[in-house]
Amino acid sequence: MLFEKIKLGQFQVVYSSTTEDELLEAPELLSGMDDTLKTRVELDEESVNWADTYLAEKVVGKSSRTDCFHIAMATINAVDILISWNFKHIVNVSKIRGYNAVNMKLGYTIIDIRSPKEIIYNED
Repeated sequence: MLFEKIKLGQFQVVYSSTTEDELLEAPELLSGMDDTLKTRVELDEESVNWADTYLAEKVVGKSSRTDCFHIAMATINAVDILISWNFKHIVNVSKIRGYNAVNMKLGYTIIDIRSPKEIIYNED
């Protein structure tokens, strides 16, 4: 499982208050991790503006603004891979292409977006 690999130090987690809000039902997922394995980033003005750029470019609709916060913070903070279970607005090939088109157009690098299943593999 992904969280087991994180606790073993195989992954470094970057999270935000937006992530914390979404994990209110399972707060132990973050609180059970050693602080050396996680980094907290803030939803700042740059991230909000960047997220609104995705909306203005019609990558997703206005109801997906929180999803855009995740993408913007990951992009701005140069996260290697954004992992999400949101297959409608985040882990979706047409949406990923849209986010990355905006990133490239405005001088940011592309972001790799994957599902947890794509990250966790069976080594047997």
